[in-house]
Amino acid sequence: MGFGTIINLALVALVAFLAGPISHFVHITGFFLTPNSTVLSEGQGPIYIEDTIHCEDVHHYRPANLLFTACEDDKSTRFSWFPPLGSLLPLKAQGSIHVVDPKSMKSTRLAFEDFQGPFVTHGIDVIEDPEQSDAVYIYAVNHMPNPAHFEAGEPKDIPKAQSQIELFHHTINSKSIRHVRSISHPLIKTPNDIYAISPVSFYVTNDHFYREGPMRLIEDVWRPAKWSDIIHVRIADLSKDAPIEASVALTGLWNNNGLGRGRTDKEVIISSAMGGEIFLATRHESNHSISIDTSIAFASSLADNPSYYDDPYRTDSHDASGYLVAGVSQAIHLLANAKDPNALDAVQVWYTTLNSSTGVWEKKVLFEDDGTRIRTASAAVLVPIEPKDGKKLAWLFVTGFMSESMVAVQVEL
Repeated sequence: MGFGTIINLALVALVAFLAGPISHFVHITGFFLTPNSTVLSEGQGPIYIEDTIHCEDVHHYRPANLLFTACEDDKSTRFSWFPPLGSLLPLKAQGSIHVVDPKSMKSTRLAFEDFQGPFVTHGIDVIEDPEQSDAVYIYAVNHMPNPAHFEAGEPKDIPKAQSQIELFHHTINSKSIRHVRSISHPLIKTPNDIYAISPVSFYVTNDHFYREGPMRLIEDVWRPAKWSDIIHVRIADLSKDAPIEASVALTGLWNNNGLGRGRTDKEVIISSAMGGEIFLATRHESNHSISIDTSIAFASSLADNPSYYDDPYRTDSHDASGYLVAGVSQAIHLLANAKDPNALDAVQVWYTTLNSSTGVWEKKVLFEDDGTRIRTASAAVLVPIEPKDGKKLAWLFVTGFMSESMVAVQVEL
């Protein structure tokens, strides 16, 4: 660790101490946490999904019972160029979109059509093509290096990253994915995750205001630094050069990060990464704004990309529908580990359901690991299994931005 990094960490620690509450900072960073690994019985896994390197996000597309994810494919990329972790040494790389079959536990890497150049993956979202029921549109964050910065001699007033959104079209069960267009706008600065409304309308989080430096670190640990926002974007049509409109849908959250679909088509799940909590919110079609309805805090770990599990086997006595959020449980080590391919980053996946009798959110850790089975966790989804002997079972798929492969484990809900 360099002297500059030590100074930055000291500054961050001082700000965190002054801002308080220090107990929250200690919980979320996992300073005193001892990593544990969930004990799995025979038949529970883990199953490692081959060819899923550094896949930050995953979505379960229920109509086709398939998982979609965006992967980096190359183990070296994350440790040199990944703006969300402050890694800004330019590297030409092209990740890809993968489809995972939860029955065969196999991944298929889709071949690009009409798309070349850098593709540094992050959050995605998947929606049905309204005109073709066996096809989907996929929005994906792309953290491209900014040629203008490096060609101009790396001036400070031109950002190093030219992050934008890519829109793709995919026919289910085909082996390829077609690039529709790229989407960039001055309001899209540090994109993290996407909530798609239609092929021409979506929300995207900016997880930081500052792209790098000490102020970015302060954003991570200083609770009053509520400078991140959510942007609504609309494109006129699906042509390559159609006009783009964007507006601020929500501000005032600390380090808003992942987005997920909730119980209804109007509910948006928003995570505050360093806040260790998720917000249940409502999107308003009249002005594209988002309003917060409630929040759910977790005892430890970062809160990354959230998802909602809609229990298809619910009964009056047992409805296992609930929210999942995956995260790194010892964030205190993340900054130092971000450049180390051999480091371990412990993980936790939390699951919360609403007790209809008490109105209390009941929370439990569905899966945790010390980093040996999976390094980092940034997204998790549940795929249901038909109940056996009265037990509610599901396959839990977990992936991370520095995980060498997605893992699947069987859990009881």
